[in-house]
Amino acid sequence: MKKIISGGQSGADIGALDAAIGKQFPVGGFCPQGREPQINLDPTVYPLIEVDGGYRQRTKANIQHSDATVIFYDSDVLGGSELTLYLCIKSKTPYKLIDTSLVSAATAAKVLHSFTLRHDVKVLNVAGPSQSRSPEMYAFVKNTIECLIDHYVVC
Repeated sequence: MKKIISGGQSGADIGALDAAIGKQFPVGGFCPQGREPQINLDPTVYPLIEVDGGYRQRTKANIQHSDATVIFYDSDVLGGSELTLYLCIKSKTPYKLIDTSLVSAATAAKVLHSFTLRHDVKVLNVAGPSQSRSPEMYAFVKNTIECLIDHYVVC
């Protein structure tokens, strides 16, 4: 694995980007035009490419420019996460669902490590609920991605 990308939404997306940035691991991705003003996505910190067309186009672009997607969710896949799952299935892109109500961040990282090796993932797209939908998701995803990156640094 060489890069983490996401759409820059509060919650899961920013958790993944912050984890990677904190580990000095390459990041990127696509976000809606105008970014997400309520969380101040500073382009010098979060090098995301703005796309026209809103959240759906952002989601499509991140799937198209990655080798696989991980979708974090809590009990039910809803909203934008459901769209991400649908687009992965439609485009036959490998994906992994992680139910945060069932596993720890360390276990999720081990599962993702195996998944990324099995699918020879170089660029991993990270998706999941926003902070408003799932307030604890940021910390869970951040911890998981930090552990995942540590697996690659050690290997």
